[in-house]
This record gives sequence, structure tokens and C-alpha cells, in this order.
Amino acid sequence: MKFVEIGSRRVGLGYPTYIVAELSANHNNDFDQAVRIVEAAKQAGADAVKLQAYTPDTMTIDCDSEHFRIQGTLWDGRTLYELYREASTPWSWHSKLQEIAKGLGLDLFSAPFDLTAVDFLQGINMPAYKVASFENVDHQLLRKIALTGKPIIMSTGLASLAEIEESVSTIRNTGHDQLILLKCTSAYPAPPEEMNLRTIPHLAAAFDLPVGLSDHTLGVAVPIAGVAFGACMIEKHLTLSRTVEGPDSVFSLEPHEFKTMVDAVRVAEAAVGEINYELTESEESIRGFRRSLFVVEDVEAGEVFTAQNVRSIRPGYGLHTRFISSVMGRTARRDVSRGTPLGWDLVS
Repeated sequence: MKFVEIGSRRVGLGYPTYIVAELSANHNNDFDQAVRIVEAAKQAGADAVKLQAYTPDTMTIDCDSEHFRIQGTLWDGRTLYELYREASTPWSWHSKLQEIAKGLGLDLFSAPFDLTAVDFLQGINMPAYKVASFENVDHQLLRKIALTGKPIIMSTGLASLAEIEESVSTIRNTGHDQLILLKCTSAYPAPPEEMNLRTIPHLAAAFDLPVGLSDHTLGVAVPIAGVAFGACMIEKHLTLSRTVEGPDSVFSLEPHEFKTMVDAVRVAEAAVGEINYELTESEESIRGFRRSLFVVEDVEAGEVFTAQNVRSIRPGYGLHTRFISSVMGRTARRDVSRGTPLGWDLVS
């Protein structure tokens, strides 16, 4: 099966779901809080922590015109520059948090939002790169990331199928083939009815790539359903507490919720299994409880088998029920007592 290696882990259909805790802006510009979130990610069962590498100036410009003022989201009324100034993660934290994550056995990678961020992250040896939904149309950025040779995880929010194909081709044309797509609905929070999880297997088939889910819905139901549809990666925001105000806290999970999600994902991936019509090990022990043909009244030798003395009942030690019409009207070879499984040796 096709997979991508991130650190020591294989990510793809058939491998354990790779679960990413998105730190995003939930650090509230407090390094110690960022460390606690990384530690909480480990305790909750995450495989990796994801950061974001941008500054307000690499993301946008400081402008108060209507084009730069946010409308229609939970950040309404703010300018893009104001939001990104508050939400950005100091670049100097990346290597420190990377060492802390490594010590905990977690992968840590980041999303570069411009070319300078790629250079910076290359300098501290990021194991993988994330492309955010809003940047999946920046072909210059995609080429720059692809040429690093590192695995790429690209969210597909806001992109049409044609735009996704163009972006995937941009990456592949560099010779890069270590790509994971994430189905994403770029709404904050995202309504479950807009998630369209059936897109996950379609993306996998369309591009022959591993596909995961970047989820901004409230709660844990959607990621679990995503795994059932073949998501090999789940990305979900993690906060220490939603009572701590921040740009992303409203649609983030608290540590105990994140752990509930991880545990449920592990159950879901085990339940998905494979296409199988053979008896399972658990079923073998109760196979005998299926219906079969039994003699249900004492029958003397030479007596005719009828619907009154032969029935399809549990357990399954007699003839298959498909033979009932062949038995009716024939006679017993010998005396048969009530409760005897019917076999051809008893039928004349």
C-alpha cells in the first residue's frame, strides 16, 4: 500500500492513523503554555504536533482598508494583520519545541507560509511540511517546499478538484512523490453537514495518494467517521482549556477530549479492518448456534419425515436447511429420538 514516512512512522491506508495536534495560536504568546500543550498532546496519544511559521508581515500587510478587514467569521471586524500578529508563533520557539517533542517521542513539524519560512524551517531540519488550505494555490511556495524533498501534507480546503490537481501536479513535476492530502472544510468552526467525508476515498482514488482529514468541527464524531472513510491522518486543534480566550480556542479540543478522540480513532481503525467474508476467530466458537435440521419428535423406523417431526431450529449440527424439501416425504432408516440432528444416514 502507498505510504509516506514522517520520522519513523508510515502514514497511509492500512497503517495506524497518524494523529496530529495542531498547536496554532493556542499558546497565547506564552512559551510555557506552548510547552504544556506539547506535553498534553503526548499524554492524549497524539503522534505529532504541528506549528505554523509566519509573521504578520510575511502573511499580509498592515492595512485597514475593507479588503483586509475580516467578515463572516468568528474574527469579524479585525484586520488580517491584527489577527496574525496575535496568532503567530515566534520562530525562535520552533527548535526549542522540536527538542521537547523529540524527547517525548513526538514528531513536530510546521507549516511555512512564505519562501523565507521554508528556508528557516530547513535550517532546523523539519521532518515534514504542512501546506495550509489558503496556501494550496501558491505554486511558488509549493515548488519551494517540494524541492526540499521532505514529506508534504497539503490541506485541500477552498480548492476545487481542478485546483487540487494543479497543485498536486506542481509538486509532482519537481520529482517529489511524498505527498499526503487532507480533506478540509475551511470554516471555523466547520458545520458537520459541510464536511462531505465521502470525498476522502475519492481523493485517494483520483490522485493515488494517502488522504487524511483536517477537522475544524466541534467535538470528536467527525474524525472518527473520517477514519471509517479511509482517513490515514487526523489533524485537530488542541488547547489546554477553551475558557482561555484565543483566536482558535473555540474550535479546539481540550486534552481529555483529544484523548477521547484518539481512543475512539484507534477503535474505529481496528473495526474498519479489511474486506472479509470468512468467519472470524470470535465467530468460530459460536458457529454451531446457526439453524439446521433436527428431528423434533420421536420417529420410528419407516415413518415419514414431515413438518411436524423435522424442523429448522438452532443449533447447527444437523443437515443444512437447504435440504428440508429433499427430506420431506422420505422415511427414517431407523428409530430416531427427539432432539437428534438430522443426517443423511437417518434418511432412507
